[in-house]
Parts: sequence; structure tokens; C-alpha cells
Amino acid sequence: MRKKWFRYFCGITAAALLLAPLQVRASDGTSYVYDGYTYDFYGNAKESPAMFLLERTISTENMNGVALSGMNDVCASKDGRIFTIDTMEGRMNVFGGDGELLLSTKLVRTADGKIALDEDGNQIMLNAPEGVFIHEKEQEIYIADTGNKRIVVLDLENYGLLRIIGEPAELSGVTQFNPSKITVDLANRIYVVVQSSYEGILELTRDGEFSGYYGVNTPMVSLADYFWKSIASDEQKKQMAKVYAPAFNNIALDGEGFVMAVTYDLSASDMVFRLNSKGENVLREEGNTFVVGDIWSMNSSDTGSQFVDIAVTDFGTYALLDRSKGRIFLYNFDGELLNAFGSMGNLKGEFKNPTSIAWLGDKLVVTDNTLKCAYILTPTAFGKAVLEGNESYYFGRWDEALVSFRQALALNANYEAAYSGIGKNYLMKDDYETAMYYFKMGNNRTFYSKAYNGYRGEWLEDHFLLVMILFLAVVGAVVGSEIRYHKQSKSKARAAMKLLNSRKGGRQNEG
Repeated sequence: MRKKWFRYFCGITAAALLLAPLQVRASDGTSYVYDGYTYDFYGNAKESPAMFLLERTISTENMNGVALSGMNDVCASKDGRIFTIDTMEGRMNVFGGDGELLLSTKLVRTADGKIALDEDGNQIMLNAPEGVFIHEKEQEIYIADTGNKRIVVLDLENYGLLRIIGEPAELSGVTQFNPSKITVDLANRIYVVVQSSYEGILELTRDGEFSGYYGVNTPMVSLADYFWKSIASDEQKKQMAKVYAPAFNNIALDGEGFVMAVTYDLSASDMVFRLNSKGENVLREEGNTFVVGDIWSMNSSDTGSQFVDIAVTDFGTYALLDRSKGRIFLYNFDGELLNAFGSMGNLKGEFKNPTSIAWLGDKLVVTDNTLKCAYILTPTAFGKAVLEGNESYYFGRWDEALVSFRQALALNANYEAAYSGIGKNYLMKDDYETAMYYFKMGNNRTFYSKAYNGYRGEWLEDHFLLVMILFLAVVGAVVGSEIRYHKQSKSKARAAMKLLNSRKGGRQNEG
């Protein structure tokens, strides 16, 4: 009887698990909906603990009655404030660290709270803004006021108007000044992304003067098109469709002042960029895979990852937001995939239309325009160990990095990025043999070669005398062999000459 009831109980439990939403919650209500993974050297997806979990959500419940139609862009200040853009409502919303609404502005005001007016005496109101950026150096907020074709600059402390940057008088090319995304470097140069612009990123001075186009995105050209254009006449070339440079979609600034950008244009040869002062892509890709997000697909119609935004830490680790699959990809400075997690769906923490991502200290803020919310993601114990390991390594704190990477391995023994991280720390300490071991464990062949070169040079230095003795012995053996060979050749030649002469003498005597 007990066995029968036990079987009934197991059956009911199994049915409940199959029919219930696959979402696990902790005792504090947080969600463990994310399943992480990475790729090994052979391109196989490997399960991994997720580096982040959902801590809380900012949504209409936090708006205190203010209309919220979406969240199109997000950034965070160092003091913990979160700034979001609602394009449809034409608002910038500011939230505190715990999610409370601090400010919702559509009508721009001065520092003393009065309504700001433009040169014509009209009220300054935001119109379909698409981007926001916090310039910590000057304590300024830059808003891409797209509908009004201008940039609005506010004070970071009191949100008062500082200045308006309109369309530069000397703007060249066919690009219309419709600013969408903005970043400002330490030299106060303003970089503006204009959606669908194939001329590159607009570079402006602090005063809004046009400096030029920056970082043109190279398009992919098929071999067939290249062949036909190479043999076509000038008239035929004019009739052929032109190949335009793909547009950038979003930009960010890393800790060293480099501009990082993404595109989801399928015709682009690169999807992620780290642009130097010349506008050249110097992104490091020394991991097992290139920085492309997912490298496999479930069907032939899958276009792969489409990065809509990028967020960068001060230590070079960056997060890429994939709008096609609702995933977040984390890479370190060397371009090694640290973790991938997230998905599209209806569960809390999943996405419908992810639009933007930003770092909030060691946390991530991700917005979804359809769900009208922002997810605050906090690192798990595994994620914290990985982030701390990469931060310590980046700033040269080798011993701290080793501790953090070993903690990551204790939580995931198959985590190749941690083995590579330990190997790189030993490599920087010139312990090449140990570094080779960990690079082998992490399947990191690029850095293994570097460690091997160091190990070989060190071994040759330590065994220089032995190597020289062996070298001289080999040289002596070769020289001795050559001498013996020439002596034997001469002896054989003399013997042959004697034989020949004796035969000639015998013939003369017979005659």
C-alpha cells in the first residue's frame, strides 16, 4: 500500500515539475532563471554557472504615476544613480540605487528650477531622445535629443541645463545630424552614433564643432562581386549597386580611453570594435573563439548574435547584449569568453526586446523596451570570483588574481578561462613551466606558445655552457668528418693516378 502511494506521489510530483514554469527562486525572491555556458577550443558549448542572477526589477511600479512607455537606453553614474531614456514619452528617468524614482524630466530646466528657454524663447523639451551618457570628468549628462536633432547637456548634480549642441555648421557628407548614442572621452571629444549612417561615427569638439568621421566600419564583399567589378567597364560599374559601410549601433568608452562600438549589420566584417586614435579596430581576440557571441545555431535561418549595446568596465571586461536571443556575453580584455547567459521568454528575468546594458559597479543594468523595465543583475559567487580575478590581473595584482581564479575553479572545475587566467599570472611572473601547464589545461594554445617561447629561452640561458659544448662538439664532428672525407678523397685520387700511371708504363714496355 505504501509503495502504491509512493508511486502516486512521484507521478504527481513529476507531472507538476513538467507543467510548472522552469523557474527557481531563492528564499529572498531572487531568480535563478539564467543558465550559463562557454565555448571550448573546439567550439563546443560547455555548461557553466551563470555569472549573474536577477536581484530586482525597475518597472512602472517604481514610476510613482509617471507614464512609462519603454526603456531605450541606460547608463549609470559612479554614485549609483541609474539613468534611462524613454523615447516614446520623450523623457529621461533617473533612479536611485534601490530603484526609487529621483527625477523624470521632459521639460528641461535651469539649475535654479526655472524652465529653460532656447535662443528663440521657446521651452526646451526633449523629443524622442534615444541615448544618454554620463561624463564623470566634467560632471555632465549628455542626452541625444534625436527628434530635435541636437544634444542637450545637463549638470550631473542638479540636472540644470548647461548648453545645447546643435548641428555643426561645417558638417560634411550626407549624414543627417540625428544623434542616437553618445560617448565622451577624457579629452572631452564627443563621439556620436547616427543610426543608418555609413560614414562612421561623428567626432565633435566639446563646443560641438565638427572634427570628422571616426572609425569607418569595413563591409564584407563577396568574391563574386569582387570578380565582376574587377572586369566590369566604368559604365557597368556605375550601374552596379554600391556597397556602403555598415552603420554602428552603439558605443562606449573603456578605462584606457578607447572607444568601443558594436554593430548588428550582417554585412559588417566585424561586430565589435575597439577603436584607437586612428579609428582602427584594435580589439584583442586571443580566446578560443572570436568575439562573435554564439558560434552555433539551431537552424539555417539563424543569423547569429546581433549586438545592440556594449558596456565596459575600467579593467577591460565588457558585456555585449544580444538582441536576437536575449543573451549577455562577457569577455575579458584579451577577448576570452567568460560567460554567456540569458534568453527570450516570459519568465521573470527573461527578455522580449533587450535594448541597452550598463555597469553599476560590479552589477549590470539591462533594459527591455517591450517589457518596460530594467533588470538589476548582481554577480553570483562564481561571477564575483571571475570578475575579481580579471580585475586583479589587469591591474597587475598577480597574487590576488590567483586566489580569485582558484575560487572560480572550485565552483567550476571545467572552466577553461580560469585555467588561462592562472596561466597568464604565472606567465607574468616568468614561471613559464607552470604557465604552460595551466594553458594546456585551459586549451589556450596562443598563450601556451608564448609561455613555451619563454621556457625555451630560459632553458637555453640556464644550459648555455652545455649547449655550447654540444654545439662545438657537433661542429667539430662535422669539420672532422669533412677533413677525413677530403683526405680519403685525395688518397683515392693518388691511388687512382698511380694505377693509371702503372698501366701506361706497362703498355709502353710491351710496345
